[in-house]
Order: sequence, then C-alpha cells, then structure tokens
Amino acid sequence: MTASTPEADGARRRPGGRTARIRAQVLAAVRAELGERGFDGLTMEGVAARAEVHRATVYRRWGDVGGLLADVLDAAGDDDWRPPDTASLEGDLTALNQEIQDGMAARPPIMAALIAASFRSEKAAEAQRRLWEDRYARCEIVVDRAVRRGELPPGTDARRLLVAATAPMYHHLVLLRTPHDPDLPRDAARTAALAAAAGAFADRRR
Repeated sequence: MTASTPEADGARRRPGGRTARIRAQVLAAVRAELGERGFDGLTMEGVAARAEVHRATVYRRWGDVGGLLADVLDAAGDDDWRPPDTASLEGDLTALNQEIQDGMAARPPIMAALIAASFRSEKAAEAQRRLWEDRYARCEIVVDRAVRRGELPPGTDARRLLVAATAPMYHHLVLLRTPHDPDLPRDAARTAALAAAAGAFADRRR
C-alpha cells in the first residue's frame, strides 16, 4: 500500500482538544467548499474563512489543497463502518451498491467531487487509494460468509468479486452519468453473485 502523507499520519494520531476541534471545523469547511465550488474553486483562504480558522494555521498543518483533500479522505476511513449482513451474498452486495448509489446522489455531491478531485491532486489520489483499499479489505468478510454458507466455492477471490460487483456502479454513475436507476444496485450485485457461484472468481493461485 502507498505510504501515507505526513498530513494523513497526523490525522490518524487522533489529536484531542482544540486541535481536534480545529481539524473538524476545517474538514467540514473543505467538504462544503468542494461540494459548492468543485476542485477549481477550492482554496486555502476560502476554507480558512469558512472554518473561521486563521489561514496560517491551515497552511501550517495541511500545506496545500491536496493536503486538505487527503485529510478529508483519511478521515472518512477513520471510522467503525462494517459491511451489511443480510444473510445472502446477493443481498450483501446489493446493500453495498445501494450505499454507493446513495452517496453519489447526495447533495451537495461530496463523494463525486472527491472522486473528481483525485484526478487533479496526487495527494488526494493516494488518500483515495488508501480509503478504497481499506473499504475492500473490510468487505472481504462478505465473501467469507458466503463461502461458509455454501453460496460460493472455496477459494473465491474476494477482491476480484467485490470489484466486479461494485464497478458497474461507478461506471454508470461517474463515467456514463446515467439517470437514477433503482434497479442498478441489485442488478449489478446479482450478476456478480451468479458469476461467482459459477466459479468465475476462483483464486488463480490455487
């Protein structure tokens, strides 16, 4: 995994007191500014003003816009989120896809703006890779449970299956920008689940 930036390392130390309050104010301001103005309208001065924090503090701690975006993404992964457990593989994958669709449809469009920003900032791109690595690792239990229930053959490659199940969401919502389709989360999940049950994601190392 890509090494974290100094800003992200500082974020994961969970500072308390005034430092934590300032971080919370600044990251909330980054999300609000990004949702309203997009990457091109995101500035250190604008974030400082919105957060009501001196801009010297923002520059000293985060360095630049990339550092701010990286910390927002790292903060998103600093939680106790766990994948849903619906007692079936298709149900679990559908619930995961529904979370993606809901996040992309939220207003202001923070999730979409962060994805777009990752193509403009290397620090944001590295942080986004860390976040996705973390989320996919947490979701591997979905596949483990399905194997134990007998829904999938032993040796199913969890990462390949999870990517195949969620990729259509990003393809439709980010690349094609298709209109909202309430059936998309379930359809993508079902396709991946059926392919997995047929052995399409067998571990290549076996």
